[in-house]
Amino acid sequence: MEGESSPINQSEGRRVTPGNAAVKREAPGGVSLVVPQPNINATVAQNILLSVEYSCRGIATIEWKHVSSWGTTSIVEWKIGNYVNISTVYKDRVTTFENGSIQLHNVGMRDAGYYFVTVTEEYGNNAYGTIIVNVYEIIYEDLHFVAVLFAFLAAVSAILICFMWLCNKSLHLFQKKTHKLTASTTEEIELETIEC
Repeated sequence: MEGESSPINQSEGRRVTPGNAAVKREAPGGVSLVVPQPNINATVAQNILLSVEYSCRGIATIEWKHVSSWGTTSIVEWKIGNYVNISTVYKDRVTTFENGSIQLHNVGMRDAGYYFVTVTEEYGNNAYGTIIVNVYEIIYEDLHFVAVLFAFLAAVSAILICFMWLCNKSLHLFQKKTHKLTASTTEEIELETIEC
């Protein structure tokens, strides 16, 4: 689990640290579990592989659980060669592998969180592993929205500028016509005054 101190590799006498390095956990009875990638970053709608590798003396039972702010959900439990129980929430979204790994299809924001795997051998010994999954929104969709909004605003601005130009041109023509009418009316009044 996450709160444990780093396991000690007995054969080399050194501490294995989490991060991007593989984490090997070995139970006293001979069950060992390796988590090659304890941190996974994914984007929405992507498929992700929660990869582990285990070894034990007997037939193993593997169980995966997901823990997040929405609660704890059992994903799948299976005994190699015997049965596979996939929870209804993950029915069409999970693929199991003989080495204990699972693949999640079409991940969403709710799939972020901690994934706990337990490998239990038939003699009762077990080993645990944890994978942290971060799921992010697809950035280009946000950029696409901004680009569409910018194009829409540019089009509206262009239409408004054209409309203002046409109004200005119409006003200018109207003023010219009014000025001509005023000039011709003034000439007629002058002519009438002269004739009188």
